Amino acid sequence: MADKPILTLEDAKRIAVAAQAEAQRNDWRVVIAVVDDGGHLLYLQRSHDTQFGSVETAIQKAHAAVAFQRPTKVSEDAVQSGRLIHLALPGVIPAEGGVPLQIDGVVVGGLGISGVRSSQDGQIAAAGMAALTKS
Repeated sequence: MADKPILTLEDAKRIAVAAQAEAQRNDWRVVIAVVDDGGHLLYLQRSHDTQFGSVETAIQKAHAAVAFQRPTKVSEDAVQSGRLIHLALPGVIPAEGGVPLQIDGVVVGGLGISGVRSSQDGQIAAAGMAALTKS
């Protein structure tokens, strides 16, 4: 049996705290979703005045980041450059804000942010992802 790193609930909460701090610094109201390596929701946080449509979007961004093992910005950039095949891939969210979470180079989950512009979602996601690497 090989040992495999896992994303714990404590990790998810630490990531969400860091992401929320970045959102609050900028007065942005967002949804923060953390999924495990199977794309299943582990933790969700929504600012009380964030539109509810961002809940599923954040979850799907996190899921897509795990499924494709790359940031959702990759698909956003591809679509913007005319590579529309990304729109046909199941589960793709072509908007920045979803990032895979890694421990020792292994994808252990995903983080999805939704609620502001996609570049701002990406900024928040980067802050959250950094909290995992500092553990």
